[in-house]
Amino acid sequence: MGYVITIDGPAASGKSSVSRELAKSLEIPWVSTGAFYRGLAYAALRQNIALTDREKLSELAMSNEWRVEMTPQKTKVWFGQEDVTEMIGQETVGNAASTISHYPEIRQSLLDHQRNCAVGVKGLVAEGRDCGTVIFPRAEVKIYITASSENRAGRRAQELGLDQKELVKQQEKRDHQDSTRKVAPLQVPEGALVVDTTEMNFEEVVAQVNAFVASKLN
Repeated sequence: MGYVITIDGPAASGKSSVSRELAKSLEIPWVSTGAFYRGLAYAALRQNIALTDREKLSELAMSNEWRVEMTPQKTKVWFGQEDVTEMIGQETVGNAASTISHYPEIRQSLLDHQRNCAVGVKGLVAEGRDCGTVIFPRAEVKIYITASSENRAGRRAQELGLDQKELVKQQEKRDHQDSTRKVAPLQVPEGALVVDTTEMNFEEVVAQVNAFVASKLN
């Protein structure tokens, strides 16, 4: 297993863009661990499996009916032979993913799949909600990226063409769910660099992250 850099934070904080840029500059793969939950949620919705049916969800989590694939620019999700990467970005899928992520058996079912992303590579950038606390607690570098609710909702509204006020409500609800769940809650990993991107542009964030990574790896 190579070295691991984790980047955690709430939805639409900018962690996906930063993690992609970091992985590109280091020439190592990156994975969005949230894609596993979104992929499972999408598959469950497509198969009309109730989000409260933990047994069927656990079976689906271990099945070959869907899969996650790492590529240099994005974490792809396949449902059967169909590339559903764009579809899992929908808010309905995100809300469903947040719901099923509360279940300990689901998190356990996906944990090995997520950790296996670091096998056979010289390094990995892992982005999500609990990468530095649960998935890779011994990661060499840990980063936590955040921003105000209004700022994050504005980004999502622009990206998806949705109402910003409604997105603020949805994100605050999801943030509360993610940070108060009993299993693997969203929190700042010990020893992590915390970056608040509310008043920063992308280049400033990347520069700060790159400097921190260099100080840890060199």
